[in-house]
Amino acid sequence: MRTSRETHLPAAAAGTITVGGDLTVNRMGYGAMRLTGRGIWGPPGDWADAVRVLQRAVDLGVDFIDTANSYGPHVSEEIIADALHPYPEGLVIATKGGLERPGPDRWTPNGRPEVLRRELEGSLRRLRLERIDLYQLHRIDPDVPADEQFGALRDFQREGLVRHVGLSEVSTAEIDAARRVLPIVSTQNRYNLGDRAWEPVVSYCEREGLAFIPWFPLSAGSLDDAGPLARVAKRHDATVYQVALAWLLARSPAMLVIPGTSSTGHLEENVAAAELTLTPEEIRELGG
Repeated sequence: MRTSRETHLPAAAAGTITVGGDLTVNRMGYGAMRLTGRGIWGPPGDWADAVRVLQRAVDLGVDFIDTANSYGPHVSEEIIADALHPYPEGLVIATKGGLERPGPDRWTPNGRPEVLRRELEGSLRRLRLERIDLYQLHRIDPDVPADEQFGALRDFQREGLVRHVGLSEVSTAEIDAARRVLPIVSTQNRYNLGDRAWEPVVSYCEREGLAFIPWFPLSAGSLDDAGPLARVAKRHDATVYQVALAWLLARSPAMLVIPGTSSTGHLEENVAAAELTLTPEEIRELGG
C-alpha cells in the first residue's frame, strides 16, 4: 500500500469530522506550506507541478486544505487559487494570519488588529473568496493584548469575512481565554508520534468538540525506521510515515491530519495511510 492510484477516494477512509457544527470534511487533509520555495520563501521551482499536487489531492478525496498568509509569503494561497478555483463544492480552504516574514525560515508574530485585518483582506483576495471558512490566528502575539487579537477575529466573523475561527500553538488556558471572547472551533499545535507535548490540548479538543490539527505530523521526515514503528509498518507493507499518520488518526476522533508535501508520489503515499487500520495491540506497541 505504498501508493494509492485507485479510482475511489482514499482520503474518505479516514472518516469525517465536523468543524464548527457545519463543515464536515474527511480527516485526511493536506497542508500546503511546502508548495513554496526553500525556507518557505518565494515561489516553488516548478509552479505547474505544485498545481498538479493540489489537483491530485482533491482527486484523492482531500476536501480540507490548510495554508497561511505567511507561506511564501502569499505564494501558497496564490497556488491554491490557481490550481483549484472555482473551488469544488465541499472543499474547505483554511488559512492563517498573525505571522510576518522578514526572510526565509524567519517568522515574527504580529497580532495588531490592523495588521490582522490587512492580512485577512489579502488572503481573501489571493484565494478569490468572499469568506474564509476557517481562519486561524497563527500565533498569539505576546506584545499585543490577547483580547485585542481575539476581538479582531470576532469582528471579522461578525462582518461575515470568516465563518469560523481557530488558534495555533496554544495551551488549554489560552483556548479558554479566547472562547470568552468568541467561539473557537479548532486548534493547530505541533504534535506527532514522537512529540506529544500538547497531549492535554488533544484531550481538551476531544472533550470540547474542537478539531485538533497537528502540524509537523511526520516530524519533517525524521521518523525512525527501526523499532516498533518499523515492525508495525512491515506487518502492513506500509512505510513508517503511513503508520505515523494512521496512529494520529487512531489517537483521537478530534484529529484532522494535514501532511504536506510538494511531491505527487508522497501525497499519494500519505493519503493512502487513511486506509491503514492499526490494531489496539499495535497502538499500544507504538506507545499509546
